[in-house]
Amino acid sequence: MERMTEAEWREFATSGTKTGKLAITRADGRPHVTPIWFTVDGDDVVFTTDENSVKGRELRRDPRATLCVDDQRPPYSYVMVEGEAALSDDPAELRRWATVLGGRYMGEHRAEEYGRRNGVPGELLVRLRVGRVVAFKDVAG
Repeated sequence: MERMTEAEWREFATSGTKTGKLAITRADGRPHVTPIWFTVDGDDVVFTTDENSVKGRELRRDPRATLCVDDQRPPYSYVMVEGEAALSDDPAELRRWATVLGGRYMGEHRAEEYGRRNGVPGELLVRLRVGRVVAFKDVAG
């Protein structure tokens, strides 16, 4: 098992279509984990969510979150990012990033379609500021 450099974990997290698993804490202390589409923009992990979803409501209450991205094939690798989220409902930014995410996960030929679908009122743009990062490659190697 070997630690990833910053360049390695960024490449690992943003290559292909690996989903992230976002962990938050509900008001009553229960954990909540859900898969998300995401990308990295500078020092932020960027994703969208419905403002009334568990993620949307709980990130508004407590912005702390952890994102895990893993490769489930041997020799296994993973990145875990801890940080605090900032929420925005700016229509232009929301549409822009929903389009970027649609292109990453559904292909460039469907990017605009997903931007129109997911960049709408009632959705939030979330920027999870990269704080602590734990990243290992070749875990079973």
